[in-house]
Amino acid sequence: QVQLVESGGGLVQPGGSLRLSCTASESFSINDMGWFRQAPGKERELVAAITSGGSTTYADSVKGRFTLSRDKAKNTGYLQMNSLKPEDTAVYYCAADANIPPRLMYRTSSWDYWGQGTQVTVSS
Repeated sequence: QVQLVESGGGLVQPGGSLRLSCTASESFSINDMGWFRQAPGKERELVAAITSGGSTTYADSVKGRFTLSRDKAKNTGYLQMNSLKPEDTAVYYCAADANIPPRLMYRTSSWDYWGQGTQVTVSS
């Protein structure tokens, strides 16, 4: 069973930056990593995802502001979030899976492994 541990959430002012990290307990069961977020009263939505080959996909709302990367040697993925807005406030969840067709990455049911979530609050 793969375990995912997230870190890096917190409180930041609008326009600020945060970097979230997600470390997996092992790598051989994982090819794809992603970040979802869930705001109060809303469904969990895909923010960004990356394949083992380094291909990335982003939600339209974060394109140009968020960057997803991974360090395979450390079994860690990173979500760099810049120019944060109040509407980015949510619990952010790391997700991982062996292999997901890109067209299905937006579905929470496509991902086998999940982190516990980390709160990101953007407020002045």
